[in-house]
Amino acid sequence: MIGLLDRLARPLLYALDPEDAHRLAIRMLQVVPMPPPAKDDKRLAMRVFGLNFSNPIGIAAGFDKNAEIPDVLLRAGFGFVEVGTITPLPQLGNSRPRLFRLDADRAVINRLGFNSEGGDTVLRRLAARAPAGGIVGVNVGANKDAADRVADYVRLIERFAAVASYVTVNISSPNTPGLRDMQQATVLDDLLARVIEARDRVAPNAGPTPVLLKIAPDLALADLDDVVGIARARRVDGMIVGNTTVTRPAGLRDKAKAQQAGGLSGRPLLALADRMLAETYVRVEDVFPLVGAGGIDSGASALGKIRAGASLVQVYSGLVFRGLGLVAEIKRAILAALERDHAQSLADYVGSEAAAVTAEPWPA
Repeated sequence: MIGLLDRLARPLLYALDPEDAHRLAIRMLQVVPMPPPAKDDKRLAMRVFGLNFSNPIGIAAGFDKNAEIPDVLLRAGFGFVEVGTITPLPQLGNSRPRLFRLDADRAVINRLGFNSEGGDTVLRRLAARAPAGGIVGVNVGANKDAADRVADYVRLIERFAAVASYVTVNISSPNTPGLRDMQQATVLDDLLARVIEARDRVAPNAGPTPVLLKIAPDLALADLDDVVGIARARRVDGMIVGNTTVTRPAGLRDKAKAQQAGGLSGRPLLALADRMLAETYVRVEDVFPLVGAGGIDSGASALGKIRAGASLVQVYSGLVFRGLGLVAEIKRAILAALERDHAQSLADYVGSEAAAVTAEPWPA
């Protein structure tokens, strides 16, 4: 079914403006019957921040922004789904056009700006689907015009803790002015202190809710030292490394679109994202696990992400160019590697090459 859907839908989607194509993809997935996936091989299973994942492959925030199809995506074979970014109040985001495909580079640039239907709408959807189970994380952000952005995060943690498998604090989007400034040490420390306090305060009714921090791949290593130190001190449950990049790696072929403002994702981000992941892994020292995102578009790149330090991986832009069949390809690649290496568990690979990655020249 997934292969047929990819073959039929992709030519149509490619003929449309990227944002219109995304909207149509959501609609199609809402109406196309998706059978339950085959049961995952037990060797793909991972227990991470207290949750049992049937496989390590998730879909990153940004695809299902408003929690319209998390159960469809789980049936498509993902081990987990992250919805959002959700803001407390509805907001339109930046003006269009704000999404660009760089076909020659297998990349995407976006400057969406946290377009969101708002917390109330998404909360109703997640509460209604809660009995279905499955791991559905909620990525939260602040409204652009919020007077107190930290208060926005606290408010969303309080509201979503009961319906989210985990909550991701997103302070790394480049498309909300000033948001990445929240990665600075004093601001981040206050943010995480208030977020963790809010999570713990509602836990008697909401149950345990892991809190993850999503960071940018553009941090200087001295700033990464601060971020990891604060995350460890405030006892977050994990980190996602990372978001899109505002840099433009050498060798981009689509020179015109590469000049568009916004965050770059897709294949050209892979080397930088893997380097930042490995740098984070060696600093975390196994205190909490990491989720690797950025540039995955094959089984090999997913395995590389795991070896660089990721216990779980997330894809999004790779789906634009490879379709949903990418999920099954990654699973096959992992299982083939386990067979070849006579390994019993995917956990054996996590961080196995992190030190080597950090010793390489910095990605251009």
